[in-house]
Amino acid sequence: MVQQETLNRVFASLADPTRRDILIRLGTGPATISELTAPTGMSLTGMKKHVQALESAGLVVTRKVGRSRQCRLADAPLDGAMAWLAFYQRLWARRLDGLDAYLTLRPDQPARPAGPTRADSSARTDPTSPTRPEGP
Repeated sequence: MVQQETLNRVFASLADPTRRDILIRLGTGPATISELTAPTGMSLTGMKKHVQALESAGLVVTRKVGRSRQCRLADAPLDGAMAWLAFYQRLWARRLDGLDAYLTLRPDQPARPAGPTRADSSARTDPTSPTRPEGP
């Protein structure tokens, strides 16, 4: 259950474009909250809330340095999210491979009917066709 809660926080944090931008910026190296705020035009309080959400998800680690708060990436929760994504990627790849194998004709199999042909569909719309219900 703890794993699910961690994944929920990680994916909720990654769903916000501002938080993704913060992670991208921190990918180049540590930064203070003021440095993160400068290019956005956001208030320090607003940026601090975003950083706190990322910190709560375990994606960012902060520490007090003098009067400012230094932020850096923490990769452990992303490892869990990547493992979760990789599991489902393998699952869907197997399912799609199975579907492909089912739909692909092999030389030892008889050909499947291709469905109604154009001649079949025109017979159904032919007013003289005996299968057409009679009108009033």
